[in-house]
Amino acid sequence: MSKNPIIAAVDVGTGVVKAIIVQKQPEESGFKVLGKAENISSGVRKGVVNNPERAGRIIQETVSEAQREAGQEVDEIYANLNGMHIFCLSSKGLISVSRADQEIAQEDVDRVIEAAKTFSLPANKEILEIFPREFIIDKEGGIKNPLGLHGVRLETEITAVGGFSSYQRNLTQSILNADLQVSDLIIDPIATARAVLTSQEKELGGVVVDLGAGTTGISVYEEGDLLHTAILPVGTNNIRNDIAIGLKVDIETAEFIKNKFGESILGAKSTKKEKLKLPSGEEINFQRSDLKKIAEPRIYEIFEEIEKELKKIGKSKKLPGGAVLTGGGAKMPGIVEYAREKLGLPCRVGVPRRFFPLEEDTSYCTLCGLVLCGVDLEEEGGGVNFKGVFSKFKKVFKVFMP
Repeated sequence: MSKNPIIAAVDVGTGVVKAIIVQKQPEESGFKVLGKAENISSGVRKGVVNNPERAGRIIQETVSEAQREAGQEVDEIYANLNGMHIFCLSSKGLISVSRADQEIAQEDVDRVIEAAKTFSLPANKEILEIFPREFIIDKEGGIKNPLGLHGVRLETEITAVGGFSSYQRNLTQSILNADLQVSDLIIDPIATARAVLTSQEKELGGVVVDLGAGTTGISVYEEGDLLHTAILPVGTNNIRNDIAIGLKVDIETAEFIKNKFGESILGAKSTKKEKLKLPSGEEINFQRSDLKKIAEPRIYEIFEEIEKELKKIGKSKKLPGGAVLTGGGAKMPGIVEYAREKLGLPCRVGVPRRFFPLEEDTSYCTLCGLVLCGVDLEEEGGGVNFKGVFSKFKKVFKVFMP
């Protein structure tokens, strides 16, 4: 990897497509943002590209705007793979160590990972990323890097993340349609976690909640490794849509009301009346209590779905590292207090840091995470790095039914 590389990433979201071009600075000083841009999304529904041609045009336009601002052309990008088709499962592998002196070599690590991949999937599903959680040598567990250790039997436990093959191809095609190459596709909530979750939160056990427009992504970490990830088919657009219907206003006005009066939705009940003048000159009147009645059930639904995922893996209210909220929805007034109460966990808002002069904006977390993941992958250069987010096993491969 060059000393000060240029890295580009695009966040293909349901509501907005964002692009960023950055240059890595020397040592630990961070990243210089050379250019950024965003446009209203098209050809994307619930985080999934369903029209590669339309999505490709928006990606091309957005990246071109970022290039003009940066004064720098790019020909390949990192992108986020999103949508509720993403699934997560755990698996184990077991082998006998091959060397006569019983020293564990890279070949043994590769073989045990392959052994852990012996589950079957439908033909239209693919495993996208593999995360070894621990290695076990002769029943001694908790080992992160087994290379050079000695033993007779080597086991591993992995987290495998996969998705629907056609949706992956659609995203890839949309990027190719934008006259760009794909550096890599990275699971959306995993990229987000890379930008906002601290090493301590990962070690203690923490969850990142990415409150997007069309989806809500979560990723759970424990003992430094990915434990679970999921993308839920509910997002802040659902809140906006309910406000539009309940108050009989257009979508833009509903979005404005959601952001301006968020404390009324999540705070104590109030009978205060509000008067709002629309760009058309028309005035609307509503009570804050009515707004709360309309919108709060949808927010409750989002956090109920998050809680279900945590219960599924036995981590409900059992993550000392707490919850980190990101995405556009994390800007809602009162959301941290609401999440703290509903999830029963410490809670904070996560923002990207060391990206200058980018403001600390929750909606840029995924983009910054994509950049950081890209740096991880390029610096590893195909080697083994069990302490990083990815390892040499980070690749796209298909698991065929036996």
